[in-house]
Amino acid sequence: MENKPAIIPIYTSKGEAEAFLAYPFLYNRSGEWIGWITPKREVYSVLGYYVGSLTNDPRILRKRVTSSLKPRLDPPPPPPKVYPPATIPLAPMMSELTYSTMDVLLEEPELLHTLDVGEFKEDLD
Repeated sequence: MENKPAIIPIYTSKGEAEAFLAYPFLYNRSGEWIGWITPKREVYSVLGYYVGSLTNDPRILRKRVTSSLKPRLDPPPPPPKVYPPATIPLAPMMSELTYSTMDVLLEEPELLHTLDVGEFKEDLD
């Protein structure tokens, strides 16, 4: 019997589940791969660009002004598609964000895209 990882909903500050974590991979609401998480809870896009950090809420947050940009990492091989749960628990109570912190899934969801879209996608030429 295959041991599947638990699927954890990742919420926005408005309480919507916009992503799912099957550690270490992040998926969108359709179950398509959009990123991964390091053991230090840093979130990277499918192309290896730093996006933010996973909080305990769980949300993906990032400072608006990052003094030092993190280097691009080599992404892992694409995982298989997952099937998000039919029912999702209500979001927990979340702390307020200061202006210097942004909720990535609310303010810049385009940073977490699938392999076939995104402004950093390499051209086929």
